[in-house]
Amino acid sequence: MTTTDQPVQSPRASWAHLDRVPSGPAVAVTARIARRLFVHAVERLDVTVRLEGRTVGRGGPEMVIHRPEEFFARLGRDKLVGFGEAYLTGAWDAEDLAGFLAVLAAEVEHLTPRWLQAVRGLAMPRTPARDRGARRDTQRNIAHHYDLSNEFFALFLDPTMSYSAAWFRAYADGRPAIGDDLEHAQRRKIDALLDLARVGHGTRLLEIGTGWGQLAIMAAERGAQVHTVTLSVEQRALAMERIAAAGLSDRIEVELCDYREIQGQYDAIVSVEMIEAVGWRHWGTYFGTLDRLLAPYGAVALQAITMPHRQMLATRDSYTWINKYIFPGGFLPSEEALAHSAGEHGLRMTHRTSLGAHYAETLRQWDERFRAASTEVAALGFDGVFERMWHFYLEYSRAGFVAGYLDDLQLRYEREATA
Repeated sequence: MTTTDQPVQSPRASWAHLDRVPSGPAVAVTARIARRLFVHAVERLDVTVRLEGRTVGRGGPEMVIHRPEEFFARLGRDKLVGFGEAYLTGAWDAEDLAGFLAVLAAEVEHLTPRWLQAVRGLAMPRTPARDRGARRDTQRNIAHHYDLSNEFFALFLDPTMSYSAAWFRAYADGRPAIGDDLEHAQRRKIDALLDLARVGHGTRLLEIGTGWGQLAIMAAERGAQVHTVTLSVEQRALAMERIAAAGLSDRIEVELCDYREIQGQYDAIVSVEMIEAVGWRHWGTYFGTLDRLLAPYGAVALQAITMPHRQMLATRDSYTWINKYIFPGGFLPSEEALAHSAGEHGLRMTHRTSLGAHYAETLRQWDERFRAASTEVAALGFDGVFERMWHFYLEYSRAGFVAGYLDDLQLRYEREATA
């Protein structure tokens, strides 16, 4: 944990904006408002906030604000984006970051006074036009995250290179049962999705979002003929290497392609945590594409991260810290939104499994591996600010699942007439 009062500095030009602390008369006003609202909010929470020699909160996971003027200047001007940026610069810290953020996530609907909730849409940063999921921008958004480097992701993922929630066999004291490691849990997740889509010998399978190829490999091992599409150049290259090493190149085609451009008919379609990158304006197009490509009596198996419907509606035009630093154009659907978009195209949900608790554990293990690989991360050219950013991203995400604010669902959709 950073204990210095000096900002974390980075030589990379991409962090230059963080070296400038917001200032000016307007910032002074918003900082004072942010201070009052923040202190009022945490006074009622089970946290401990150390601020200018005093303690605020009812006790619990601890937050230390090292540089209050900077923290409140960023929070006041840039809201939750500023909250995250203040962490990147070291203006605040938390030893149990996920624990602290989970308390905030559990109370997210009550942190802002009602009068301010009514007008927050006027003050929140808006999604830039380039991040709204238009076809011309989608590949750039995907590359921003997934093309960091295959070597980087290999440092914290398991040998299957699966970058989505695993499915652990059982829990003991909130942790997976002894002997159930991350690799086995990821294979169990993939098998469950393939079972949902009824993938077997001779199945014509479409996968939207290749990742690094593990699902395609396991489907081909069942005897399926697989067409998998991705927009990540880096992922495609490694996926093809792994497929060739498995001796399955004759059963799997890996295409660099936008989902809207796919042609053909498929007995089964599987997509794992890809709809989050589609953008809410395009959910109808996404499900329309699934309907167009699905053969009669076929099945669609999706794994999707979801958020509460009311929060989804309130934030769908907001520009978040995750959008700015991790997933440009990303937005989480609600279950209701998925049901509505699917129903508009004659697709009905026929199976639902929640993996929210499993995702919390998956993220815990990813973060543990990531932090243990700090030397290797630096050797790849990533600096200290990047490491804080990635740690915050993993723990911020885990907090949402720990609090129950986020869920991760495996869903099967079939046509109304055949379900």
